[in-house]
Amino acid sequence: MTNQKNQLQKNKQGFTIIEVVLVLAIAGLIFLMVFIALPALQRSQRDTQRRDDMALFAAQLTQYQTNNGGVPKATGTTTELNAWQNFLGSYAKEIKDPSTGNTYTIADVTDCSSSCSQKSGNDVGVIHIYTNASCQGETPITRSGANNIAFTMKLEGAGIYCGHN
Repeated sequence: MTNQKNQLQKNKQGFTIIEVVLVLAIAGLIFLMVFIALPALQRSQRDTQRRDDMALFAAQLTQYQTNNGGVPKATGTTTELNAWQNFLGSYAKEIKDPSTGNTYTIADVTDCSSSCSQKSGNDVGVIHIYTNASCQGETPITRSGANNIAFTMKLEGAGIYCGHN
C-alpha cells in the first residue's frame, strides 16, 4: 500500500507536455492578437491627432483673420504658398505631424472661385489649401468669399480629412 501511494505521488508531480504546449499556444495567440491590433491602434491615434491638429489650425486661422482682416496672402516677393507656410511655421507652430514630429507642410494653394477639384496627394501630413471653398464630406467645394478657406489632408489609416474655417 505504501509503495502504491509513493507511485501515485510521483505521477502527480509537474505538468504534462500537453499542458505546457497548450499554455504556450494560448500565450502565443494572445501575443499575436496584440501585435496585429497594435499598429492599427497607433495609426488610428495618429490620425486622431492629425484631425485635432487641423481643428486647431482652423481655430488659429480664424484668430489670424480676426487680427489681420484676412487670410495669409502673397506680399512683395512672397508667394501665396510661402505666405501660408510662414503662417504655419510662425502662427500655427504648435501643430506638428505625430509620425515625424515636424511641422506640417503646405503642398499647394488652390483658388476655387470658379471650380474646385481635390488634389490627390499620397503624402500623409501634407496640407492642401483651397481658397473660396468649404468642405462637403471629404471634398472641398466652391464657396464664395476670399476668407472662406478649406484644407485637406490624407490620413494614414484611410480617407481624407477636410476642414474649413
